[in-house]
Amino acid sequence: MHISVNVRFLLPGDKLEGIGRFTYEVLKRMVVAHPEHTFHFLFDRPYDERYVFASNVVPHVLLPPARHPLLFVAWFEGAVALWLKLNRPAVFLSPDGFTTLGTRIPRLTVMHDLAFEHFPQDVMGLVRRYYQFFSPRFARASERLVAVSEATRQDIVQTYGIAPTKISVVYNAADACFRPQPQATQQDTRDRFSAGKPYFLFVGALQPRKNLVNLLRAFDQFKTATGSPMKLLIVGRTAWKAGLIFEVYQQLQHRHDVHLTGRVTDAELVQLYAAALATTYVPYFEGFGIPIVEAQACGCPVITSNVSSLPEVAGTAARLADPFSVDSLATALIEVAGNANLRATLVAQGLQNARRFSWDASAAALWTALSEMLNE
Repeated sequence: MHISVNVRFLLPGDKLEGIGRFTYEVLKRMVVAHPEHTFHFLFDRPYDERYVFASNVVPHVLLPPARHPLLFVAWFEGAVALWLKLNRPAVFLSPDGFTTLGTRIPRLTVMHDLAFEHFPQDVMGLVRRYYQFFSPRFARASERLVAVSEATRQDIVQTYGIAPTKISVVYNAADACFRPQPQATQQDTRDRFSAGKPYFLFVGALQPRKNLVNLLRAFDQFKTATGSPMKLLIVGRTAWKAGLIFEVYQQLQHRHDVHLTGRVTDAELVQLYAAALATTYVPYFEGFGIPIVEAQACGCPVITSNVSSLPEVAGTAARLADPFSVDSLATALIEVAGNANLRATLVAQGLQNARRFSWDASAAALWTALSEMLNE
């Protein structure tokens, strides 16, 4: 069987984030597990050879690079649709929420979240219009959908009127490299990143939905209330509409205890999770929330939001807070920082919760969804 796959999020270099990480982890397992099938990887730019995972992967570069709404249309409705028409694969698998309307090839589409439907103000104008026009059409045109959480599945059902039987759930996971680190390594990490002080950690792109504005204000309130030497480390690239984040940062009374590290390597990220007093990941909407599982796998207590998919992913192994309330977030910071027994409980439960998720299981579940679609 010939399987075509949209892999435009497999970017050259060390630039994989949520959707790219999902694409990478499930595909490298699927192609190895099914050598009897040929996988045609459709890139939108020159590719990194490390993404040709096995001899049954055939890479293709289709232009133009799809990084703008007009180019989304040109790539999916032009280049991809034409390639599918000429090559007639058995299926078109798209792990990034987009697909093409211009084909009769069966489509399996992975949808990660519908945040743009609920918080359209967080998305740039032309991008928002593309999402809102095409996403419901992609959902209805796909023979089968995959959601990355039950919360996302229910959102697709309620927002787009898709039958729940058409949607499978395939979770994200943490890579095997995310695990607890020795005390000496933890201290070295604190010496390098937080002047030897304990710290809260945030991991994610700097954009409105990640709720850094309220997290920063809550941290300032925590510092004023406790006089703690705690730092806040913010790890991630500056994405879109981040201006208010930096404005609030400049207004903080304790801004000198907030450090923006930018991107770090995977090895550094493991060390940062393991050495943190707690990970503070409090978006007001999320399709899954990989940092929760990564932190838990590293033995790090987690503070997260009580909305969307986050309680589902965190299980009972996190201190939940209202992401829309600075007071609620600050209270959670105070409780976790001040209660060693609570932290120990969250660590133990978190390590157990993280075992619910594995990329092997995710790859197998995605393959099952694809197989079931083709057999229907």
